[in-house]
Amino acid sequence: MRTALLALVCLSLIFATASAQGIVVPGDADGDMIVSDEELELAEQSYSEGKITSDELEEIKHIHEKYPITVTNSYGDTVTIYKPVNGIISTPSWSIEMLFILDALDKVVGVTSTQQEVFGWIPGMDSKSTVGAWNSIDYEKIIELNPDIVNTAFDQKDAMEHAGITFLRLSTRNWTTFETDLKCLGKVLEKEERAEEFLRWNGDYKSQLAEIVETIPPENRLSVYGESNHHYLFAAAPNSGLHHAITSAGGINIGKDLGFESSFLDVDPEWILTEDPDAVIIAATMSEWAPGPALDYYPSDTTESLNQYLELTRNRPGIMNTDAANNGRIYLLHGYCSEGAPRGVIAAYYIAKWLYPEYLQDIDPNEIHEEYFEKWLGAPYQGIWAYPQES
Repeated sequence: MRTALLALVCLSLIFATASAQGIVVPGDADGDMIVSDEELELAEQSYSEGKITSDELEEIKHIHEKYPITVTNSYGDTVTIYKPVNGIISTPSWSIEMLFILDALDKVVGVTSTQQEVFGWIPGMDSKSTVGAWNSIDYEKIIELNPDIVNTAFDQKDAMEHAGITFLRLSTRNWTTFETDLKCLGKVLEKEERAEEFLRWNGDYKSQLAEIVETIPPENRLSVYGESNHHYLFAAAPNSGLHHAITSAGGINIGKDLGFESSFLDVDPEWILTEDPDAVIIAATMSEWAPGPALDYYPSDTTESLNQYLELTRNRPGIMNTDAANNGRIYLLHGYCSEGAPRGVIAAYYIAKWLYPEYLQDIDPNEIHEEYFEKWLGAPYQGIWAYPQES
């Protein structure tokens, strides 16, 4: 009887055992997804008998020592990971930037065509399998690629888990939740030190800017109308990344009271005129919406189309005749800076340089952006991300 049991255990060590959830954990003989002390001993015996390789034994030892790992994300979801993550798919466009920061692109087994287009300058992105576009995800393809973890639309949670894929929601657009979710992902991918290092880097720049902003007298603070280029009069509300960037830069978002649970809300042109902002900042996000790819890593043309877009904006109802329009204080900021929390502090520096150049005379936001690219994205810095740039 014991011989038969040992044979079954050895077979499970070689091929692993599938749990009821469909998750396969190497070295787990009894299906509880945990490698116990006894199961580790059996694995060592199997290795001594030549039934498993040294690499397989090392993996089982690692799982025994490190796993399971339990994390809680910013949504309050508690998720347990039972083995090292070798494959991940995260479909929200902004979210993949966290994986670049953690130097985990090698674990990405699928991307959206939108991510591939927007981040095509990241080495290795062009070779990834695609799982549809940002607004038409191919969930069957995700299941086919069989990642260990997926971050996608919440209504797909049951389908993913039924396929044996752990579902982990991550938020990268909200400044207030980004730190929690980066730490969460760092722990899941065993990249805790990398996550902490980035948060220190990010925090140092935040603190530096906060110290500068604190020296600006309240009476000198400028009011700002923030807008998404998704469509006209789509104003930045308190839950948007643009709002956080404006306020971190010392500006006063005229949409600060629009709705605390909203990112952007439609407003009337008369409201903007009444508020009469000192500056207008537009978050330009997707290439199919004007000003299009002129604001990007690979600008589609010279700054001509950007100047045309600024002129059209200056003469729009609601903006025309404001102080911002009359003084030429209308600015464009790439949405992956303003709305993506990883680059939120960089967006704030761009805005502060526009609003208060006299307070940031020795600071060039492009240099901080370049450091971010080279240190955290592993890509050379180029392109137009903010326009016009303060000289």
